[in-house]
Amino acid sequence: MNRAEEAEAAAIGPAGSPGEVLRVFLKLGLTCFGGPIAHIGYFREEFVRRRGWLDEAAYADLVALCQFLPGPASSQVGFSIGLIRAGYRGALAAWTGFTLPSAVALVLFAYGASMLAGPAAAGLLHGLKLVAVAIVAQAVWGMARTLCPDRQRASIALAAALLILSITASSAQIAAILLGGIAGLWLCRGSPPAPASRLAVPVSRRAGLAALIAFVLGLVGLPLLDALAPSPGVALFDAFYRSGALVFGGGHVVLPLLRQAFVAPGWVSDTAFLAGYGAAQAVPGPLFTFAAYLGTVVRPSPHGLAGAALGLVGLFLPGMLILLGALPFWESFRRRGSAQAAMRGVNAAVVGLLGAALYDPVWTSSVHGRGDFAVALLGFVLLTVWRTPPLVVVAVSALAGIALAQAAG
Repeated sequence: MNRAEEAEAAAIGPAGSPGEVLRVFLKLGLTCFGGPIAHIGYFREEFVRRRGWLDEAAYADLVALCQFLPGPASSQVGFSIGLIRAGYRGALAAWTGFTLPSAVALVLFAYGASMLAGPAAAGLLHGLKLVAVAIVAQAVWGMARTLCPDRQRASIALAAALLILSITASSAQIAAILLGGIAGLWLCRGSPPAPASRLAVPVSRRAGLAALIAFVLGLVGLPLLDALAPSPGVALFDAFYRSGALVFGGGHVVLPLLRQAFVAPGWVSDTAFLAGYGAAQAVPGPLFTFAAYLGTVVRPSPHGLAGAALGLVGLFLPGMLILLGALPFWESFRRRGSAQAAMRGVNAAVVGLLGAALYDPVWTSSVHGRGDFAVALLGFVLLTVWRTPPLVVVAVSALAGIALAQAAG
């Protein structure tokens, strides 16, 4: 984008108000169930077909960019729509409206879960862990069909899963993503480049560069700051930020990253982690609001409401910074066939990463017998065959967990 194009984008400018954006996204935050792919469908219906804030080509271009970048894809799409509609304040309003309802619900669950006791409460928590098995299995199944439709990408996914299962360190996850991109450059050049369509946003190249610098400073500077001046708050924010910066493929993929960051050092127990992840399926809005639950229950201080706020900002911030950094440069970059081939490999590696997470920790921590397997299988069939709303599946699994606990006791 040259100076003339930047001036044109600025002239187009925001067309609405932050208050308008907040109202629309708050409604979506209260009603958008079903995960990131479903959210993108809700957004298209609301902003392309009903309100006409974007046309089909511009919306498709925006979705392509957000799928390309690390971070929560549906939240990035919503953030971008708010940015185009009402500038930077509109972007903040979109994120707040879409995120707040589920974040509040998960904080309330965190406080309520800590007060639960007895066999029924244990069964309820176990049922929420079992619904996580069904949800992650559905995500693996759906993503594999879309992102691994040929032998090359299926092989990349298999190699990534084997790497993750063989090496449990968090560096293996980063290596799997990087190697997937390299393999994509080699194996995934067959598809033609996607057609380009111009998307005007009120972000200059200077602002984009500043956002990219801030993204890198957070990724590199937070660990250094924690090493030089150890602080529980900095360590907690760094754990969330690092997880949010390395997520390709949507909210479910953050599961193994967050588990490595929080369960491995003993900040959160496996039981509490998977119970919260199961509860996150019952609420609308982005799955990244799981950070509000983790920030509330984490053992080091700060926790509670302060930890929830720190978690939300830390997990979402890197994705939004890299989005702002990419928007001014996306037009020229996305035309390159090599970039598209690399991302095909990255997306296939993400499927393998999620498949490994389905086994460990989700399966190994939740399924201990025939009854557990039956509940997890029931949830999977309800989700994939009957297209049952996730809220209903969560309720069924929670009740089944209580029934199993009563039968065992």
